[in-house]
Amino acid sequence: MKGIILAGGKATRLRPLTKITSKQLLPVYDKPMIFYPIETLKSMGIKEILVIIAPDYSGHYLNLLGSGIDFGVKFSYEIQDEPRGLADAFRIGENFIGNDNVTMILGDNIFDYDFSTNISEFNKGAMVFAKKVDDPFRFGVIEFDKDMKAISIEEKPEKPKSNYAVVGLYVYDNKVIELAKNLKPSLRGELEITDLNNIYLAKGELKVGIIDGVWEDAGTFDSLLRISNYMASKKMKNEK
Repeated sequence: MKGIILAGGKATRLRPLTKITSKQLLPVYDKPMIFYPIETLKSMGIKEILVIIAPDYSGHYLNLLGSGIDFGVKFSYEIQDEPRGLADAFRIGENFIGNDNVTMILGDNIFDYDFSTNISEFNKGAMVFAKKVDDPFRFGVIEFDKDMKAISIEEKPEKPKSNYAVVGLYVYDNKVIELAKNLKPSLRGELEITDLNNIYLAKGELKVGIIDGVWEDAGTFDSLLRISNYMASKKMKNEK
């Protein structure tokens, strides 16, 4: 299993914080934001990680992360010249992924949850994770039947069919590379991860795990503050 951290984009919602730096380099309590997805992948047993970054601050990432030796992993880097959607990561990362399966985590998604069991049981197809939220219209939304089997996924719907949002961690078999290559841009002009997930869903190859741990998409001022306060509280409790 290889790992990808997608840390591109402009993060305009966090201006002026991101006027002179990348969102994923902002502090979350006592660490840069990107340290958290690195730790999540490491906890899943993933040691080879591709970091996909925007060109503006690529040198900052290299200076901060280096080869990965300080983290006990091996980093590779690729530039995403412009935001083309989350599924673009598998086009960019084709050579890095090679013949392996891959887990992608978004660089602004922070978890306090143990995914290791899910990963150890993964064999083929795709696996995504959902969590109940108050603002599902911000995310991909999963609709379930009465037996909690996924029946549809919609990207940022105006009228969500459930309160279950797809979190920013995705696990795929090696077929994801060719599937991503054949995706057509959405009306937003992006290669949508939801379209990719719906392909696996239509084939009956998509597993959905419900998580009950902490998750924040730290792309807004409020969510950035919440997760910083949570991490501060957690560290203080652990130090007592």
